[in-house]
Amino acid sequence: MPRSRINGNFIDKTFSIVADILLRLIPTTSGEKEAFTYYRDGMSAQSEGNYAEALQNYYEAMRLEIDPYDRSYILYNIGLIHTSNGEHTKALEYYFRALERNPFLPQAFNNMAVICHYRGEQAIRQGDSEIAEAWFDQAAEYWKQAITLTPGNYIEAHNWLKITGRFE
Repeated sequence: MPRSRINGNFIDKTFSIVADILLRLIPTTSGEKEAFTYYRDGMSAQSEGNYAEALQNYYEAMRLEIDPYDRSYILYNIGLIHTSNGEHTKALEYYFRALERNPFLPQAFNNMAVICHYRGEQAIRQGDSEIAEAWFDQAAEYWKQAITLTPGNYIEAHNWLKITGRFE
């Protein structure tokens, strides 16, 4: 039985019902419908912290999904899981792959910037200010892209860019 059928969360059940109705109404292939079901089940598992199950569903959705835009969100969610697990190199890889398919994902740019900023802070703690500056500069570039896509969002990043003299 698909996860979406057994989830006890009211919001998830409501989303599943609406999604099922839309899947019946919108003309899509059976493969697209199946891909969406795996994606939805992956999101449900991810929201519950069941990352292994979420990844299985996302990988299956990737196998079936052909639309680059839809694939970008699957890749982005895989990146989120790797970020949550502290696997930053893997997370960056998936964010890059998501942006290759959809360069209008400000949240991917933001998450990449957060990882780079974190690595910059780690470099400072290790006494390597040159490496830290390189990471901070990279974080700045990603935050600028996120802010360009969604002006008014990422206020803290915008302030950090100004305070550090990296905002142009």
